[in-house]
Amino acid sequence: LFRSDAVAACLTIASLVPILSARLDAQGLRTLFDEVELPIASLLAAMELHGMRVDAGVLAALSGRYAERLAELESEIHALAGHPFSIASPIQLRAVLFDELGLPVVKRGKTGASTDAEVLEELAPHHPLPRLLLEHRKFAKLKSTYADSLPLLVEPSTGCVHTTLNQTVAATGRLSSSDPN
Repeated sequence: LFRSDAVAACLTIASLVPILSARLDAQGLRTLFDEVELPIASLLAAMELHGMRVDAGVLAALSGRYAERLAELESEIHALAGHPFSIASPIQLRAVLFDELGLPVVKRGKTGASTDAEVLEELAPHHPLPRLLLEHRKFAKLKSTYADSLPLLVEPSTGCVHTTLNQTVAATGRLSSSDPN
């Protein structure tokens, strides 16, 4: 922002204070705002500034263990299917589950029989393959989302991940984070 833009933004925000303050009072939310929301906002700002320390060594070890487990699961899945196939391919997975193994189609999507987690949960009592597929997806998610990605988000100068904590985004009242999520 140019200096005049920053000044204009500050003046606009300042002009909203009496309006929003009156709304807080009218809705009986003044105590909540003063005693809960403002102190939490200050705490969250401090947490964002300090960051959250990440032990890249522990995550690297987890990544290795997850990779081993994924390889084991892939072998088991291929053995149960009777041949190798791309586990991540919905088309190939549909062919194995419904055409080759004859499992019932539980739900259809735009492109054919669904292979989402809900469907795999429902198919698990009929054959061991869906349960292994769910476990494979779980470990793949843990590996890619956390063990492999978090170390890349560490600020080298602090050894921490600095995220933006949001106290009003989640409807349940819990915190969410963004940049990184």
